[in-house]
Amino acid sequence: MKNRYSNGVITPQALTARQSIAQELRATRRQLNLTQEIVAQRAGTQKSNISRMESGKYNPSLDFLVKVASSMGKTIDIHIS
Repeated sequence: MKNRYSNGVITPQALTARQSIAQELRATRRQLNLTQEIVAQRAGTQKSNISRMESGKYNPSLDFLVKVASSMGKTIDIHIS
């Protein structure tokens, strides 16, 4: 299996953005005292998908990110700078 993080398939900028989103979602979940299992149930997905997303090793779709945020009563706001 290719290591997409070191061979240039995923740019450092994309990896940084993915990790930042993952950290924000994980921090939000923890602030709300929710388990990955609860968020997964609310979002209609598997706990393993939440875990992989929070690790930054999963490239979730925007629709999935919106669904996860919504399951925690939050929204996704995108800022391009």
